[in-house]
This record gives sequence, structure tokens and C-alpha cells, in this order.
Amino acid sequence: MGVVNADVDVLVIGTGPVGLALANLLGIRGVSVAVMEKRDQLIDYPRGVGLDDESMRTIQAMGLAKEFLPYTIPHHIMRLVDGAGNVILTNNPQGEPYGWPRKFGFLQPLADKASFEGLSRFPHVTTTFGRELVKIEEVAGGVRATFEHVRGEEGEERTGEQETITAKYLVGCEGGRSFTRKWMGTEFEGKSPSTRWVVVDVNNDPLGAPNVYLGADPNRPYVSIGLPHGVRRWEFMLFDDEPTEKVEDNAFIEELLSEHIPEGTKLDVIRRRVFTHHGRMARSFRKGNVLIAGDAAHLMPVWMGQGYNSGIRDVTNLSWKLAGVLQGKFSPALLDTYDVERRDHAKAMIDLSMTFGTVIKPTDKKVAFARDTAAKLMNLSPRVKEYFADMKFKPVPRYGRGAVVDQATLKPGEADRSNDPSRRPRIITSRVAVNKMSPVGLQLIQPKVEYNGAEVLLDDALGLNHAMVSWGVDPARLFTSEQLAELAAAEIKLVCAVSPTQVEWAKQYVSEDTEVVSDITGALKGFFDTRAVGTVLVRPDRFVAAAMLNAQAGQAWEAYKRAASVRAYPKSTEN
Repeated sequence: MGVVNADVDVLVIGTGPVGLALANLLGIRGVSVAVMEKRDQLIDYPRGVGLDDESMRTIQAMGLAKEFLPYTIPHHIMRLVDGAGNVILTNNPQGEPYGWPRKFGFLQPLADKASFEGLSRFPHVTTTFGRELVKIEEVAGGVRATFEHVRGEEGEERTGEQETITAKYLVGCEGGRSFTRKWMGTEFEGKSPSTRWVVVDVNNDPLGAPNVYLGADPNRPYVSIGLPHGVRRWEFMLFDDEPTEKVEDNAFIEELLSEHIPEGTKLDVIRRRVFTHHGRMARSFRKGNVLIAGDAAHLMPVWMGQGYNSGIRDVTNLSWKLAGVLQGKFSPALLDTYDVERRDHAKAMIDLSMTFGTVIKPTDKKVAFARDTAAKLMNLSPRVKEYFADMKFKPVPRYGRGAVVDQATLKPGEADRSNDPSRRPRIITSRVAVNKMSPVGLQLIQPKVEYNGAEVLLDDALGLNHAMVSWGVDPARLFTSEQLAELAAAEIKLVCAVSPTQVEWAKQYVSEDTEVVSDITGALKGFFDTRAVGTVLVRPDRFVAAAMLNAQAGQAWEAYKRAASVRAYPKSTEN
């Protein structure tokens, strides 16, 4: 039973980057959204400084890439240096497999502002400041949320007024102190190291050197980051005997910076704050029609710059599922896959960030010497050096369970078996597949293609929904008439990818409902070739839901219907 007279489809709590991204991703899909924020405005000081290619791909899906790019620096190199400034390792990943440079430095306040202004495109999306969430109630098919009116930058003054909003779903994106998570009663498990750091952001960068330097200096570990628009960030570890209040002393800040800037330098300080690194995750991301995302669901240290990006991954995964359920394409059971799919990768990023912190923070000179010596020896190996330079240590998001279909068995709901040789049934193509790992559960590459006479990135050709992409054949010929009706009801786009020499033939060959894209770079041909598959079903978040030989397309679709709880069947096939 649906919510009677629901005010909105989705209520989003928080105007941080995660809440704003979710509102944009829902808004662009026609979902009505109310965004509520305790503060009286967006946070206007720098916080996150690292943006990866996966997040840029989501920003592209939001239709805001052009608006974000002026606040970024692409190819942001990170170097870990010892106390003398000698490079221990370099992180400078190459290539653009997802259509964008692998790493960006960026100014979060301006990026958030662009995301916020993007909401003005949607009359069905509203944002209200000065509203603190104080109560959540479950009602028939939805939730009722009560807000207190507050004033002040941090929402510290209550006015005594209240208001109530009813929604079909509520998503808490209000950060680590999330009221939503506490209401859910889910534990926030993990570690919060006692080490404190002070961050100092300045305008008119007194150094000018771009990129990122992580200083593994045993005398005092530090971070120095060149950012867009002449902003520089420093971070310094505080020792146990240094009280937090000490950072308000200008002389102390000058002492911290004395070895990093020329003597007598006048600084235009944007902010200075003390923070503690956390590595924590909620035991559950969903309770009925209430969900959490971003820092409300997981906290991680800053070392890998993945707090922001992990939150964006959350809503990239969640948004299409919420929209699909609200639009009747899927049953609410699909939302269970949000927790299933995002949990393992979020934990992997937390673990990596915590481990990286232990490499940077030692203040024992013997420990630091041993670390530096080991790093120099490892750098003698080109393979090891490339491993760090190309960021191969970063866990790649891969959904082994959820809205996926195993390539080997066509079993719905899992993808692990096809990547475990000890458990993998024989795949017919295994003898000719160069890449033995199934692409199921991984993101599809995003090369440039020619589509409708224009050169675009692949996602812009695929659209916002699912896509069934076949190499060199019309996917419409791979399904029964009944299945084609199901695909149309689920708004799954049919795409025939071909080499440029085959475009004119393909346009004459394909059915009326199939689109043709020209593989102008050859990257798509390489993808299908090395994996020896003919067709892939791509989800709206651009993860591969199923990969198959063309003769298996019908079976794979039947399996995906079960894995994703598809219910947008034509009336003649409803059961």
C-alpha cells in the first residue's frame, strides 16, 4: 500500500556532496525530491580535495560535468616523501578507462555550489535550509519526518517552529553524526584513532607547486596540496601533548609552516581546523524505507581521498534503484542490493586508508628509517613501482552479489563463480578469452563513440537507463517477442556497436528500436574481443549486470529479471 498523499517521493537529509548528488541523480530521472539541511547555507570552506574518474563519470550522468570542470585540476599526482623530501613512491595513474582522468584535485565548496545550482533545473526538487531532523516515523508505505526550524550557521538556535514531511523514502546523507543512522539503530563499527591533525587552507598559494606531497616525516608528518584557484592545503599531525586549542595561536601555526614557506610570508588563511581520522561503518545501510549514504554510512581516513568518492559511489548505486522502484520497473526488493553491493567495497576502502595512514604517521625514527629503506628497495623493481604509480593497490568496485548474473552459470544474484577458477564451470569462450576475469560486476569502459553524427562519451549514447549492448549484431534479434516487450517495459535501450566501416550497413540492418554507435577508438571492439563475449547488459550506474554469448541472451535476461526484481512486465506476462 502506498503512502497516502505523500509530499515527495524521496526526502534527502543533508546538502553535502552526497545529498546534492543524490538529489540531482533522482531529479534528472523525474523523481520528486525534498532536500532538508540543518545549516543556513552550504558549507563554504574546503573539505574534500580529491575527485576520481568514477565520481566524474557520475557528475557526467548528473549533466554537470561542464559546470564542475572549472573547479578541478586533472591528473593530480600524489607523492609520498620522507623527512628529507626524497620520493618514497609516486601515484600518477595513466589512461582514461572510464572517460575521464583518473584523479583530480578540486575545490569542494565550488563543486558543491555547482551541484546545488544544478537542482534548479528540476521543478520537482526543492531545497530548504534551517531544518533539523528530529523525528522519523514509519507510516504505510513510507516515512513521516519531523523537522525543527533552526537558525545560525550551524543551526544552533531553535525557533520553536516545527514541520512534518511525508515521503515514500528517506535517505540520510547528513554525515558521521547522522540522526538517520541512529534512528535505524544500526551500530557504527570500526576504529577512531586518537591521532589529531590540523588542516590549514590558504588563498594565494605561497608555494605554487602543484600536486600532492604526503610528508612521512618522523619529526612531524604533514601533507601539502596544491589546489585550483591558487588554494593550498597543509595538514600537520598534532602530538599528544599539544592541546587542540593551540591551533588558534598564530605563533603555533607559523611554527608549523616555518619549514614549508619563505620567512616573513603573509598568509591569507581560509580556515584552520582540527580533525581525527575515523575508520567506521554502519552495520546496515537500510531499514525499510529509510536508507543512509556517504559519511552517514561509513567514515574513512583522508589518505586516499576516498571519503567523498565513496559517498558518490553510494548514491550512484542507490539512485537508479530508488527511481526504478518508484517508477514501477522493479519491486522494492531491489533496494536490498544497495547494502549488499556497496558494503564490501566501502570496507575495502576504509581498510586501505587506515593502512596507508600507518605508513605515513610513524614518529619513531628507527621505524621511519626501516620504512624508507624498504621503499627504496621496492622502487628498484619496475613492476612494484608501476603497481603504486598506476594505483593498482586501490580496490576496484566489483559487485559479486546483488543485481548481477553469473557469466558462467547464468545464476541470478551472484558474479563470484565466474571469477574463481576453482569453482568456475566451463565457459565456452574460456579458450579464446584473453582476459579470463568476467566483466560482470565491474564498470564498463567509457570510450568516445560516434552517435547520431556526433562524437560523445559512451554513457551519453547509452542514456540514463539500462542498455543491452551487442557487438556487430542487432540485440533485438537475440530475444523473443515477449522478451522484447519486457525489455521495452523496463526501458532497456538496445544498442548495436560496430566499427566505423560498418555503420552504414548497421543502420540498414538493425530494427527500428535499436541504436547504432560507431566505435571510433576501437576500445569497444577490444573489450568484447579480449573477454570473448557478444552482448553485455549494462546497468544505469554503468556496471555490467550480465555478459553473455549472443545465444545466451534470452537466458541471461530471464536471470536478471530475478536478480534485480524486475516487474515491468507487459500485462500479458504478469504473474
